[in-house]
Amino acid sequence: MDSRTLTDPIPLAQALMRGASVTPTEAGVMDLAQEKLESLGFRVRRYKFGLVDNLYARIGDVAPNFCFAGHLDVVPPGEGWTSDPFAAEIRDGLLYGRGATDMKTAIAAMVAATENFLAGGAPKGSISFLLTCDEEGPAVDGTKRVLEALAADGEKIDHCVVGEPTSEARVGDVIKNGRRGSLNVVLTMDGKQGHVAYPQRARNPVTPLVETLATLKARRLDDGAPGFDPSNLEVTSVDVGNTAHNVIPQRAMAKLNIRFNTNHTAETLLAWIDETATAAAARADTKYSRTISSQSLAFYTDPGPFTDLLQASVKESFGIEPSLTTTGGTSDARFFRLYCQVAELGLRNETAHMVDEHCAVEDVRTLARCYEAVLKRYFAA
Repeated sequence: MDSRTLTDPIPLAQALMRGASVTPTEAGVMDLAQEKLESLGFRVRRYKFGLVDNLYARIGDVAPNFCFAGHLDVVPPGEGWTSDPFAAEIRDGLLYGRGATDMKTAIAAMVAATENFLAGGAPKGSISFLLTCDEEGPAVDGTKRVLEALAADGEKIDHCVVGEPTSEARVGDVIKNGRRGSLNVVLTMDGKQGHVAYPQRARNPVTPLVETLATLKARRLDDGAPGFDPSNLEVTSVDVGNTAHNVIPQRAMAKLNIRFNTNHTAETLLAWIDETATAAAARADTKYSRTISSQSLAFYTDPGPFTDLLQASVKESFGIEPSLTTTGGTSDARFFRLYCQVAELGLRNETAHMVDEHCAVEDVRTLARCYEAVLKRYFAA
């Protein structure tokens, strides 16, 4: 156990959690973060794009620039909580509230770690924070836009840790050094309505839609990529909206999702979908159209000195050897991949987005010590 008097991340975590910052509402949480970071000597810049508040803060003027990143927005609380979801109550050593795991506590741990590290002197480089209120929403006016603005201003980030809840059985057991991309697509076939007894007078859109889906599902996308499982396509909905048994419908629609590794891009996958569906539509004399409901890119940080540093810091703080994985959903880390090496390290994800979201108070404190260990190793050279 560290014998120093360390800054406790819990008060800041509770203060942040008491702001009802449901995407994209800021609810004062950015102001709290700015006030705290400025008190530590950070220069803070606020960026507002559309309805979204964002913050970038930096201390130091030289390279390397190590960035802590994350989001202060949360998903709606839902119903059935045993306590106010924005009260940040502690019961039996557990901190309850929206953002307890995803991920206001991690940001508080990052700030506490930085305060403890700076108590020993200025870094041999720079420390920065990039915080957004847009990760749980469209992710259009948040981290992506801020990184573009920073690059335009000549700001360079060398490495980044995102505080997403990556851990599973126990805190520190998993570091995400990559994530698969995600593509949500809606396919529509438009035909001609008619009586089932006279199919020659109609054009059934269900036929080319089913043919398209069968062809798409039949293809094995790949056998995996370094660090990644194989890509997979799943049909999540087929909708015709036809309540009659004797009517050929006018329109048929389907939704699908592809989780893909670095063997693919959204553009190549969309081209394949369009080619397949267009051919099926032509054979059935129907019209095909497609919309994208959301997409995110795959990213991967090769194992090496940066991931070694993170794993060593986890072992020092939590006493376990973390694994490097690329499983799970998407995060804002995908936007950093164009600018620097990035990895995710945070609390357990077991109760993220759930009613009665919670985490262990001591896990947050240990995470703060882990983040401080990361800073010490990073700036030791």
